[in-house]
Amino acid sequence: MKSNAFEYIGKEVNVIVDRPLGSIYPKYPDLIYLANYGYVPNTVSGDGEELDCYILGEYKPLKEYKGECIAVIHGKEDDDDKLIIAPNGKEFTNNEIRILTYFQERYFQSEIIRNPEYLEFSKNIPELSVTNLNNSLDFYKCMGFKVEYERPENKFAFLSLGEIQFMIQEISDNDKWDVAPLSYPFGNGINFQLEVDNVSKIYDSLKKNNYKIAFEVEENWYRQGDKLLGNKEFLVQDPDGYLLRFSEDLGERNIV
Repeated sequence: MKSNAFEYIGKEVNVIVDRPLGSIYPKYPDLIYLANYGYVPNTVSGDGEELDCYILGEYKPLKEYKGECIAVIHGKEDDDDKLIIAPNGKEFTNNEIRILTYFQERYFQSEIIRNPEYLEFSKNIPELSVTNLNNSLDFYKCMGFKVEYERPENKFAFLSLGEIQFMIQEISDNDKWDVAPLSYPFGNGINFQLEVDNVSKIYDSLKKNNYKIAFEVEENWYRQGDKLLGNKEFLVQDPDGYLLRFSEDLGERNIV
């Protein structure tokens, strides 16, 4: 029976290390392990083998290890999950996990799964003043945003979609942040570019719920130096007129 990797998050795990720090993968001599890598005995992953593990925060080659599972790297292509193990009480951000596992994970499409209560704050979080909190919540939830937490007494909510984060708060008469009267469309002159994995999924949900699309889905290529960066994108205004530009990465190509 396949083991549920997500059940290990937050638990102490015993790991057998079969590819210690500094070792070379036999089939690919260019792949050097920059972290201790092993498996949890008596488990079964999506590939039929034991659940694999990266051990972070230990900087010498190991043979075995006991530590806490703080996250799971979930394979999008092959359902092959890998546990992230760290010393008890030691945390790593998602960005740190990506950097420390990049030597191998660069070859795969994956996402990092954490404890549902885990919240990693972005360095730049827009806070939007809205006229009706419930209307705004309906709109953002339609696109897949999750309410991380609320302050009902302030009519405030903190939202996330992957690594995208917004704070929204209903306008009050004594809002100290207002520096001038607001008029529709709010945020005139700015659009928020939001990178997502699947633009069409969000677009279809908005159309299904009868939200008006400001600019239809199109493919655009933008020059950066001597190459072009591709985006599949569309724009929609939220109930207060804030302009959201959802973008899906199409990779890059040379300028012809």
